[in-house]
Amino acid sequence: MTVDPSRPIAVRILGTGDYLPARQVASDSFDQRWGKPAGWTLRHAGVGVRHYAGADEPASLMGERAARAALAAAQLEPDQVDCVISACSLMEQAIPCSAALLHARLGLQGSGLAAFDINATCLSFIAALDLAACAIAAGRYRRVLIVSSEIASVGLNGEDMDTAPLFGDGAAAVVLGADSGDSGSQLLAAHLETYSEGIAHCRVRAGGTRLRLEHGIDALRAGSLFEMNGRATYRLAAAKLPGFLQRLLDKAGVELAQLQRIVPHQASAKALRHLQVALRLAPHTLVDVIGERGNQMAASIPSALHQAIADGRIVRGDLIGLIGSGAGLAFGGAVLRY
Repeated sequence: MTVDPSRPIAVRILGTGDYLPARQVASDSFDQRWGKPAGWTLRHAGVGVRHYAGADEPASLMGERAARAALAAAQLEPDQVDCVISACSLMEQAIPCSAALLHARLGLQGSGLAAFDINATCLSFIAALDLAACAIAAGRYRRVLIVSSEIASVGLNGEDMDTAPLFGDGAAAVVLGADSGDSGSQLLAAHLETYSEGIAHCRVRAGGTRLRLEHGIDALRAGSLFEMNGRATYRLAAAKLPGFLQRLLDKAGVELAQLQRIVPHQASAKALRHLQVALRLAPHTLVDVIGERGNQMAASIPSALHQAIADGRIVRGDLIGLIGSGAGLAFGGAVLRY
């Protein structure tokens, strides 16, 4: 079957779920570490509390908890989906893929059910949503479980006051299924763009084949920490985002004012404020959860989506936009009728 990219895809979000690690890290702990006045980190980062995973909370376990919550909301068992996609920036280990680890935790050993990873850094969920919807439209699958589970805390430079307080750990999951078309649920459009002149703006150099044991432990340790050139990232994003967003809306055939909710990547409080001002959005339109979660990388969009659905800010029939940016520098978005 051929999928026409210009036509909406009749798919429905059947259920969502999330998981937050037990350990909460308040911003005043950073104030104390750095000798700053009380409230400095909160004002600087815009994050009041974030969660850090413990040694007994690997990414696959967090993903399993979020997945089971999403499956319960969809009234499904794990073996009633056709495919498991892990949509993450970071892997729990190099081999096998994270989806295989999640597959095992869900009790799917021996099932033969497909499981694979999609990595587009912080845009992994949007990329997975797009490809899963296309696979459903083509008749390859009927139901797909998408899970984003991230442990950002292991790669933070504790002395970097710009990035250390921004990030939090967590997981979120969505069950996507075919829709008869009667409910009106559909993916109107998804769109991704990459501007690789920004490849050095946000990066973790280790974790692949670039840095190896032969380069020494010190090189591996330094390369395992997240690096970001905030100003360069902002300049490139500010230049490219307006055009990207218009192309996404044109593809969906809608105007910005028609979107009842916008669920953005929770990059930073400053980024969310810039987005709200640049797009002239009413405060209630933008789903903002960064103050209680921090930047959860690929998990941030599905986590915010789940929270908005759970709180009743997104209800059936709403036209919503998912938008974000990721290392690369890349932009991604989707417009869907929930």
